[in-house]
Amino acid sequence: MSLLVIGSVALDSVATPFGSVEEALGGSATYFSCSASFFTTVKLVAVVGEDFPSRHIRFLKTRNIDLKGLQVRKGRTFRWKGSYEYDLNEAKTVYTHLNVFSNFKPHIPEEYKDEKFVFLANIDPDLQADVLKQVRKPALVACDSMNFWIENKRKELIRLLKKVDIFILNDAEARELAEEPNLLKGAKRILSFGPRMVIIKKGEHGALLFSDHSSFSAPAYPLESIYDPTGAGDTFAGGFMGYLSRAGKANESNVRKAIIYGSVMASYNVEDFSLNRLRRLTLKDIDKRYREFKKLTCF
Repeated sequence: MSLLVIGSVALDSVATPFGSVEEALGGSATYFSCSASFFTTVKLVAVVGEDFPSRHIRFLKTRNIDLKGLQVRKGRTFRWKGSYEYDLNEAKTVYTHLNVFSNFKPHIPEEYKDEKFVFLANIDPDLQADVLKQVRKPALVACDSMNFWIENKRKELIRLLKKVDIFILNDAEARELAEEPNLLKGAKRILSFGPRMVIIKKGEHGALLFSDHSSFSAPAYPLESIYDPTGAGDTFAGGFMGYLSRAGKANESNVRKAIIYGSVMASYNVEDFSLNRLRRLTLKDIDKRYREFKKLTCF
C-alpha cells in the first residue's frame, strides 16, 4: 500500500562539532520520503524553486518516490541554516528563508486523492487541514507539528487534531501544547483533543506511545557516533508510517513495531550529514538493526 506525504523540500546548511554541509538536500518531506521509501511507495507533495538542483530530483527519482506532486515555482527554494553544540538535542537557527515555500498551497493530484495512508509533515495547520479536504476517506492520518505553530496557531492545531488518528511531536512540544510538565498527564490531555494515539519523541531517550487504553516505551538505539541530528524526527516518522503502510493496518501491535522501525531509521540518519547515510542504507542494514533492537529490549 502506498503513502501520501505533504511537507517541505529544502536546502539545508548545517554545522555541528563534527563537520558541516552547505545547501545540502533537506526538508521534512524529503527526510520522511526517503525513510518511508524503504518500506512502500511514497507520493510526495511539496514545492521547490527554479534553482533546486536537478541532481536532487534525480536522486529522489531513484527511490520509491512519486514526484508528480512536487511543484516547481518561480523563485528560490526554501533554505534553512542551523548549528549544534555538543548537546545535539537542540539546533540554533541561523536563518530561515521560506522563499517559494511562503506561498505554498498544497495541490493534491487527482491520482493521489484516494491514498489510504496520509502523513501531514510540519507545515501550517491550516494547510494541513486543507489537505484533508482534498483527500477522500483516508484510512489513517498522522501529522507532525512544532513549537512555532503551537505558539502562533494553537486553536487551528487543536481543531486539526480532531481529524487526526496519530499525532507525533517531541517532548518539549507536548509539554507546551498540553500546558503540563508531566508527559503522562500531558499525553492524556492531547488525546482529549481528538487523536487516537500520541507519540512523543524524546531524542536520545527514545519514544513514548499513548492511547486511551495503553502506553508503550521504546528506547533509542545506542550509538557511538552522531554527526548530524537534522531530520531525525522526520526520518523516524517516515520509518514509522512506511512500515504501517506496508503492514496495511494500524493495530497496536503494528504501531509498536512501526515505532521500532522508525527508531531504526532515525538512528541511521544521524550517523552522517543530510541524507548521506540513508543514501548508503540497505534493507539488510535495516533488518540487522531491527533484530538488535529486539535483543536490546528483551528481558
